Amino acid sequence: MAEKDSLFARFGFWKSRKHYLNKMTLRELIVAYFQYYAIQAYLAIGTVSLVVLAMNFPGVVPTLIVVGLSSLAYPLAWYLLHRYILHGQFLYRMPLTAPVWKRIHYDHHQDPYDLEVLFGALYTTLPTVAIVTMPMGWLIGGIGGAFAGLATGVFVTCFYEFCHCIQHLAYKPKSEFLKRIKKWHMSHHFHNENGNFGITNYVWDRAFGTFDPENTVLAKSPTVFNLGYTEEEAVKYPWVARVSGGLGPATPRERRISD
Repeated sequence: MAEKDSLFARFGFWKSRKHYLNKMTLRELIVAYFQYYAIQAYLAIGTVSLVVLAMNFPGVVPTLIVVGLSSLAYPLAWYLLHRYILHGQFLYRMPLTAPVWKRIHYDHHQDPYDLEVLFGALYTTLPTVAIVTMPMGWLIGGIGGAFAGLATGVFVTCFYEFCHCIQHLAYKPKSEFLKRIKKWHMSHHFHNENGNFGITNYVWDRAFGTFDPENTVLAKSPTVFNLGYTEEEAVKYPWVARVSGGLGPATPRERRISD
């Protein structure tokens, strides 16, 4: 009974109140991070994947190749998805995908400090990680290679999600790496949403000309919080506005900034 109560309390921790990173300590973030269901799912799937890898081990060299390629493919896949899907317009223009777009990215830009919508949705992130890593792993190392790729993908996702949390936390990192990526990501949220699409890796921003380390390449954007979903767009494509309770002064962004 104690374990059952603890389990429900854990989920109740997330349901009972909101968590805003601009009002949290690093310790509070760590507690919330490991109690979030998606992180627990990634860790569990990664552990099971390692077991499957051990039972179908393709050899040291194939495994290392899969791990290396999966680690390299992840930043490119994220960059492309972030730039062309999450910041694209076609998802909010269709009634079936508009609520998905709202959940996986619009809400995060509306309220960059809301921890719950900072995490990627499990139902979209996990299939994406599997599609990016498992076929490549299968070609190199069969079943073991596929699950080596999946394990790499979900553990990299955990690292990515934690760094993303740190970037929004009211905390000054001691690490020079974390300081840099925090600065660049804040530019994406508060200066111009069309630059600095990377989270932990900005190689592809440099390669594709979207890297703006000092806010000197791109001008201040008027759509940095709404991603182009303006009142004019809401008239033509009302589905996000409907599930958001409308646009205007009552948006999550403006409520949080006014606190």
